[in-house]
Amino acid sequence: MATDTTASSYWLNWRVLCCALILLAPLLLAAILIWRYEGKRREGREHPGTLFQEEAWSTCYKRVHPRWLLAFRVFSFAAMLTLLVSNVVRDGAGIFYFYTQWTFTLVTVYFGYASLLSIYGCCIHNKEAGGHTESYTSIHDPEQGTYRPPITGDEAGTTPKSPIEHSEAPVREAAGFWVYVFQIQFQTCAGAVVLTDIVFWGIIYPFTNGYKLSFLDVCMHSLNAVFLLGDTCLNSLRFPLFRISYFVLWSCIYVAYQWIIHAFKNLWWPYQFLSLSSPYAPLWYLGVTVMHIPCFAVFALVIKMKSSLLRRHNS
Repeated sequence: MATDTTASSYWLNWRVLCCALILLAPLLLAAILIWRYEGKRREGREHPGTLFQEEAWSTCYKRVHPRWLLAFRVFSFAAMLTLLVSNVVRDGAGIFYFYTQWTFTLVTVYFGYASLLSIYGCCIHNKEAGGHTESYTSIHDPEQGTYRPPITGDEAGTTPKSPIEHSEAPVREAAGFWVYVFQIQFQTCAGAVVLTDIVFWGIIYPFTNGYKLSFLDVCMHSLNAVFLLGDTCLNSLRFPLFRISYFVLWSCIYVAYQWIIHAFKNLWWPYQFLSLSSPYAPLWYLGVTVMHIPCFAVFALVIKMKSSLLRRHNS
């Protein structure tokens, strides 16, 4: 091993200081965005982070029953859990040393949680089968998702509404804490799966000589993105851009985990660009940090395209 990561000289130098500042800057920005947009919400007003209960299980197209989304989520969860368990059996718990396995596990948990919410949603949908569902099945805004702006007091007093119009816009239940957790997990997964697959297929694998990929390796670095993309095409979840903050936090937690481990135990780095011994370490850290923006934007673009297609279909 070239350098001892437990030595004080490894950490007390300009490279580590620069890398720490590169990590602290987006962390500070993420904290500001979360404080600004995830704060207290006033009743009767839409905010970038507003979410409604049925958006966790409803589909984006009214002709697609929520049970299809449920079936897809259950299948995805079963497939990913099988792959994850197979990988642990083959290589041991040491696989969780890698960011890829962190992300794969997060996406697996997401689909398990999504399946539970979809089961609940299908039960609610069956009870309300005779009601109107147009209020939540068409996308209005690619970032804000499926919402119908609430009627304020002034609007209610100046614009008369017929009983029919009122019946077509039922009061929607605001999302609870656990649905917000689900939404945050969805957007964190969206950025993380793109980052892991781009780094693996674009940076790591092309420069790895003599390494033969197994079927399990290919699945672990591709199916998470494929399944999440399929879920994105079906669901009606919002995608407010400020929640890139949680994606940044997720990555920073992993880096902090690696730094703490290496400070106490002399180990090899799972990814060479995380090594702090190279004089180019700050550039690597800066590059990977900047990569979070286009990786997160991929799913934002997918949802924007989905919104455009649905508006065109409904017009």
